Amino acid sequence: SGEVPEEPVISRTSGLLFEKRLIERHIAVRILSLSLSRDYGKCPITGEPLTMDDVIPIKSGKIVKPRPVQAASIPGMLGMFQIEWDALMLSNFALEQQLHTARQELSHALYQHDAACRVIARLKKERDEARLLLAEAERQVPMSATTTTAVNASVLSNGKRALDDEDLVPGGKKIRLGISAGIITELTECNAALSQQRKKRQISSTLASVEDFERYTQIASHPLHKTNRPGILSIDIHNSKDIIATGGVDTNAVVFDRQSGEILSTLSGHSKKVTSIKFLSHDDLLVTGSADKTVRVWQGAESGKYNCKHILKDHSAEVQAVTVHATNNYFVTASLDNTWCFYELSSGLCLTQVAEASGSEGYTSAAFHPDGLILGTGTSEALVKIWDVKSQANVAKFDGHVGAVTAISFSENGYFLATAAQDGVKLWDLRKLRNFRTFAPYGSETPTNSVDFDHSGSYLAIAGSDIRVYQVANVKSEWNCIKIINDYSGTGKSTSVKFGPDAKYIAVGSMDRNLRIFGLPSSED
Repeated sequence: SGEVPEEPVISRTSGLLFEKRLIERHIAVRILSLSLSRDYGKCPITGEPLTMDDVIPIKSGKIVKPRPVQAASIPGMLGMFQIEWDALMLSNFALEQQLHTARQELSHALYQHDAACRVIARLKKERDEARLLLAEAERQVPMSATTTTAVNASVLSNGKRALDDEDLVPGGKKIRLGISAGIITELTECNAALSQQRKKRQISSTLASVEDFERYTQIASHPLHKTNRPGILSIDIHNSKDIIATGGVDTNAVVFDRQSGEILSTLSGHSKKVTSIKFLSHDDLLVTGSADKTVRVWQGAESGKYNCKHILKDHSAEVQAVTVHATNNYFVTASLDNTWCFYELSSGLCLTQVAEASGSEGYTSAAFHPDGLILGTGTSEALVKIWDVKSQANVAKFDGHVGAVTAISFSENGYFLATAAQDGVKLWDLRKLRNFRTFAPYGSETPTNSVDFDHSGSYLAIAGSDIRVYQVANVKSEWNCIKIINDYSGTGKSTSVKFGPDAKYIAVGSMDRNLRIFGLPSSED
């Protein structure tokens, strides 16, 4: 090797000095491969036969290794550095080639994944369209003129609908008239008018300010429902008359005059809890939904009392939500039987009953978009579904919640949607169909039971173990919590919340019998 041996050995036969590792390798190659050159297995100097038995290790003192010839001069060292640099560059080039190959393989794999996702999405869309067409075909059963007459005649003068033999098709399903072209035109014209008004809409100068909310406190508490079955499940406010309606666990609905503090009417007739209640803005009409599977339409009289006008029995499970269309001529009910019904208010007829063939979950909440052509529903399986009212087609689905979707509220601006569930409140941008903010103010064991935008779209209230009011901002800005109202019922469960006119007060229902009003103290009004 031309270098000082690290482990010197000497040959018995020739007396020559060798490096042990080199001579072992020279002899071993001959042993492992007989086909190699004949020089292996012999002394590399004399050519005589040599084995490891002929090699004797010798001891040597520690000596300082001389520098390699290359390192003895500056040109030699520069040459060594050049060799090492060249080796480093070759190694770097090999690594870059490997990286380029890995990137190409990754890009190809991602392209294949994206293509597979597109195919799956297309197949799902085709499947949903096929199911929709099948459900549409099932709903649009041909109906003769005589049958139409019989259906119209089935609305009795006492408000109860008779179920005649002609009301059923051979499969046992009720015949529905469907949403006619005239009704669709009415809905479309209403949508166009409201959309145009929204562009010119200005926030009222009398709207409560953030500073007002900070001073809100309980200003009234009214025991409206029975003590043996306490609990208020739903609240609605007639803004122009400033009267409040509540639906209770005690099977009653109560109409209450906030200004006088008097109960105007107690609506009895349901056999189970009243889960939802809605005013119509004209004609003194009120709609209630109940766990007894029925919906009732109530007509107000000059005396302030309300009488039952229609009893609707189209659902086969609990009615969880009632929502009124902006025309005030139609309303929708949603039920745990996985259907929603579109009703004509004047006749009490169910024009169509929509059931999505792909789902088995029931509906737990529902609300019309302010313009009236979109319906939002929440399900017991944590889904939010958006429907086109004209075609009754499911046009979007929002997931991400945990637990049943307990409440839905559209903002008056037309493009914000708030939904409440076990995990809190999610805000959705209807322009991009995405969730842009989530509020989770309560623990996982405390659901959010109610959510409500005020009429101006400036504030959002949520109800759970307390009441929280947020100032509405845009998609990118923070929505600040401007007021927290503690639960005064002692039950730890606020079930419903509603803003009064101009957000001058907040009506709150809890699992006790009292309706609570929060606003500015009377001295500051």
